[in-house]
Amino acid sequence: MTAPNAPESVAVPHFGGVAVHKRLLAAMPALEPVVLARLVEQVPAYGTLPTEQLRGEIARQVTDGIRAYADVLRTGELPGPDQRAAIRESAARRADEGVPLEAVVGAYHLGAEACAAHILATAGEGDIEDAVLVQRHLLGFLRLVSCEVAAGYVQERQAALSDDQIALQSLLSRLLDGDSPQTAADRAGIRLPPGYVVLSIAIGPHPDELRPGVNRPIVVRRKLRRLRGELERHTTGVPLFALDGDCGLVLLPYGSPAADFGPADRDRLSRLVGQLRHMCGADLLVAAVVAAPEDVTDAARVAAEIREVAEACGREPGLYLLDDVLLAYQLNRPGPAREGLAALLGPLDTRPELLTTLHGLFACGLDRRRTAARLQVHPNTVDYRLRKAAELTGLDATRGTDLLTLHAALMAQNSLRRGASGTRPSRRG
Repeated sequence: MTAPNAPESVAVPHFGGVAVHKRLLAAMPALEPVVLARLVEQVPAYGTLPTEQLRGEIARQVTDGIRAYADVLRTGELPGPDQRAAIRESAARRADEGVPLEAVVGAYHLGAEACAAHILATAGEGDIEDAVLVQRHLLGFLRLVSCEVAAGYVQERQAALSDDQIALQSLLSRLLDGDSPQTAADRAGIRLPPGYVVLSIAIGPHPDELRPGVNRPIVVRRKLRRLRGELERHTTGVPLFALDGDCGLVLLPYGSPAADFGPADRDRLSRLVGQLRHMCGADLLVAAVVAAPEDVTDAARVAAEIREVAEACGREPGLYLLDDVLLAYQLNRPGPAREGLAALLGPLDTRPELLTTLHGLFACGLDRRRTAARLQVHPNTVDYRLRKAAELTGLDATRGTDLLTLHAALMAQNSLRRGASGTRPSRRG
């Protein structure tokens, strides 16, 4: 029945003398896990979301949705501007993650159905009029939510192809192609900086990407969105991006000429790489080259090559400049000596475990025990493999005079194999 002391303009539905919105709020702690379970079971897109997201952001949205509907039952008024904006923002995040629009709208309807089923089950024979009012409020609430979800979702999809984004991509293309970037910068409303820190990034998988049943594209988009967001927060000026799931290229504005880049700049950049790694939840191996805008084309190529060399050497995630890999970088340059060095390892072509052990040995700083742990074998196995490699190649990893030649041969072989497989630096780094 309608509450006798309620304002005339507001009909507050009651079941059994208890305000329906109070029944709903009291049931909220039990309803939230029920709604989440139904989302996972009945909406395929939500069933593949990471557990972290389901228990965090999605669970909060379920709670907010229940409270919003309870307010409608209490006041007879639909959600206000702040609540509508929150619904649009949530829908925009789902759009960015690639969750289908029908799944987002369906999730709200599923939650509303669970709430309605719970409270209508408490209605008695004398509560028919109030039950009709509850249903009318529910339909109005769902109409508003559906419109806001659609608006937020479509706006985000349009923003992805907005004029500003197109202008930024045009500027990035001009810089990478070696064309004059000034016109593109003017169109994007950007003042070209004296230099750019060109980053070539190898992006490791987020742990959720490796879990069976999880929608990998959604996890990847979340990872890259966090990476972009953190870069934008810590960059003065407008960074330029070309990122995908496992690699990418980033241009960070640098406010001084490239020649001014010094140890303090490197320390700041190294800390930034650590923050990026923490925020996106994935290992990052980053190579950096600083260049004037007109030199970005060559800088991007060199940064990609530094990253490839660091990866081939088994370097740990982190920041690398050319000075960190000078010898290995030079050994990767084309020339007859490179082919000759790689040929020294020809006898190991049919013994991949020996090559793996040699690579592991140098990656672990010639520490046999660390090498054994890295390869998950006994230290005696490492010793045996090194002796066997020495027998086949004549290069003994325990003999100081052979170490440099052996390391050079491994680097040359890696370089030739990358070239043969077509793995060359790309625009994305």
